Amino acid sequence: MIFAMSTKTFYVSRRSFLRRSFLASAAVGLPVWFLERDLAEAAPTRKLAPNDRPAIALVGCGGQGRADASNAKRFGDIVAVCDVDAGHAAEASKQFADGGKTPAIFNDVRKLMERDDIQVIINGTPDHWHTLVNIAAAKAGKDVYGEKPLTMTIDEGHHVVAAVRKGKIVFQTGTQQRSSSRFRLACELVRNQRIGTLKDITVWLPAGLRDGPFSSKPVPAQLNWDFWQGQTPSVDYVPQRCHASFRYWYDYSGGTMTDWGAHHNDIARWAVGLDGPVTVEGAPTTQPIPGGYTAFSDYEAHFTYANGVRHAVKSTRDDTPFGGVAKEDGQRNGLKFEGTNGWIWVNRDEIQASDDALLNTPLPASAQRLYASKDHMGNFFDCVRSRALPVADVETGHRSASICHLGTIAMRLGRPLKWNPDHEKFVGEGAKEANKWLSREMRKPYNYQFV
Repeated sequence: MIFAMSTKTFYVSRRSFLRRSFLASAAVGLPVWFLERDLAEAAPTRKLAPNDRPAIALVGCGGQGRADASNAKRFGDIVAVCDVDAGHAAEASKQFADGGKTPAIFNDVRKLMERDDIQVIINGTPDHWHTLVNIAAAKAGKDVYGEKPLTMTIDEGHHVVAAVRKGKIVFQTGTQQRSSSRFRLACELVRNQRIGTLKDITVWLPAGLRDGPFSSKPVPAQLNWDFWQGQTPSVDYVPQRCHASFRYWYDYSGGTMTDWGAHHNDIARWAVGLDGPVTVEGAPTTQPIPGGYTAFSDYEAHFTYANGVRHAVKSTRDDTPFGGVAKEDGQRNGLKFEGTNGWIWVNRDEIQASDDALLNTPLPASAQRLYASKDHMGNFFDCVRSRALPVADVETGHRSASICHLGTIAMRLGRPLKWNPDHEKFVGEGAKEANKWLSREMRKPYNYQFV
């Protein structure tokens, strides 16, 4: 048992729970039949007693990590924080102090993993550190809520999946749209051919940053720059490489293709119901500024699946907040599913269809159903208790991140490629060159021997 379970539980009134949930969901425009079905099957919310709460450690104390830890604090206690930026670690420890107890501070994730009293890890590190932290946690037998994308490369995904399975830990990928009723409804409708045979998926992602050139600066006193760089090539410190803007450098991430793409391409794959595409091609529509961010800021990528579904990914230069009208095709940041009998559009703000009846007509009782999670962090902690698979388990995180990595590889090589999703290798013309991009050399000592 991971942590003690209380023999005394407390329940919120089922009627009150259903009413609040119905009103909240109705406010976002979901059809009544879908709400009624979900609410009829909903379990009451259980309030946690003190000894139901696991000990949690936050690794990576930037803005996203602290947001995840704040969310997780509903279900457990933050007892430790870890960051190679001493300032970030101190701020997080102060933020999560509670009842006179201040979380312990670590600057080396390996030392943190030695604490036997920690059951859960929140991995909020930059993308190039996701894999080693996740593997270290799996080896230590600690359950993980890990930020997306799961990995930096497809090969890293194989290592993480293997470590999670060997360690028998619960792993939730932070692709929280899997716990959105709106996205689940869209995918269930598509899976059940509400729009006829699915033909095309278009994903619009925010464009990345295109700035530079940048100059090196002295390393801040509180930052261990070598440790922060980890497996990546060692370079002079440039402020724009670190912290919030790391994702715009291919050394540390994959641009918005692997950032927002990890969310929307995950939903596209959920709707298709296959492990991955069989072809991919892509190209940037602008080039990086020499000496500036290296990840393509503006781009297109195109995938096809074995069932013939076409999946396009397009960046959009929309400067309004999420959900604002994009300049390209009049669409917003989100996904559009097009079939032989109509279309469905969905993002975090809304769901629409070519005909309201596509949404408002109930699916039959025999319809295919998808994993229903209403609270992504809550689903993770439920599974920590039950040892069941969460809605965005490690294999899901790997397969969805792989689509993003395939798009990035195709853009960087600038040629059409064929992909075998069963063997997870490129095949055919150009395969030898493309397969070199499935992994990359890790700078010592920050390789797999590090953990």
